Amino acid sequence: QTILEIESPAAVPTTATESTTNLDRESLTIEELSLALPTLGIPSIYLPEISKDIRLVLKLSERKVYVYQGEQEKASYPVAIGKSSTPTPTGTYQVFQMVVDPVWKSPWTGEVFPPGANSALGLRWIGFAELPNGIIGFHGTPTISSIGKAASNGCVRMHNEHVVELFEKVKMGTPVTVEN
Repeated sequence: QTILEIESPAAVPTTATESTTNLDRESLTIEELSLALPTLGIPSIYLPEISKDIRLVLKLSERKVYVYQGEQEKASYPVAIGKSSTPTPTGTYQVFQMVVDPVWKSPWTGEVFPPGANSALGLRWIGFAELPNGIIGFHGTPTISSIGKAASNGCVRMHNEHVVELFEKVKMGTPVTVEN
């Protein structure tokens, strides 16, 4: 009969007829280990298949952000991107900031703008790129006429309802690819 002596997280399986000195960790073979471990049998409950993580692809030429789960497109949203003098940077990043009702402080005037749908950052902020001159992210905007254009200082503007949806789909660490 097989007995597992559990003394620590790194416990070594032993049998009732062998001492633990004969089965130290370095000398165990796969065969000895498989004989010492109990048979698990056929499971009666199966775990659901683990779904692939969400990733974002921002296509600057299309002025759209795409949400993928694995290779399947789950959603897409029109966006405004950086103008030619302050372009949205290309590259591979990941979400590192997520803020509900962000407060915006103008880097030019220092003025602080309260949160809300009419704030410069809209209802949500999703930061993904830290650059020497600031942080780039997805955010809502009251200037909906800018959507579909190269109009921002590098950030990615979205309709408020779209950035709220996007915020619910991503998490910290979500990959963001920005391509031309």
